[in-house]
Amino acid sequence: MNPELNPRLRLAASVSLFALIVLCVTWETVVAPLRPGGSWMLLKALPLVLPLRGILRGNLYTYQWASMLSLLYLMEGAVRAMSDPAPMSVLMAWGEILLSTAFFLSAIFYVRPAKRAARSQRA
Repeated sequence: MNPELNPRLRLAASVSLFALIVLCVTWETVVAPLRPGGSWMLLKALPLVLPLRGILRGNLYTYQWASMLSLLYLMEGAVRAMSDPAPMSVLMAWGEILLSTAFFLSAIFYVRPAKRAARSQRA
């Protein structure tokens, strides 16, 4: 591992990604599902599971593409926070906004020193 990489940012990214997965599943199955008894919307958590292994291992490439993936969840949270009539769903949407933003920022700032070092080696 590169000594310049911040282990706190790596931990923040890992925790926020895992929390986002848990939030998406509980939101669509227990807390405020679109249909009583749960809905197939819980499958929206599946794309978040794909980068989990790479994030936990500190794979920089995974951090890069997963940070872009998290923006989809930020958008979905913003849309549902502004349009969903159910108060619990709005609260969950704000949680999704916060967690996806936390993951995005921690992932970007975790990768940043490695990208700068690579750029300086090329020059």
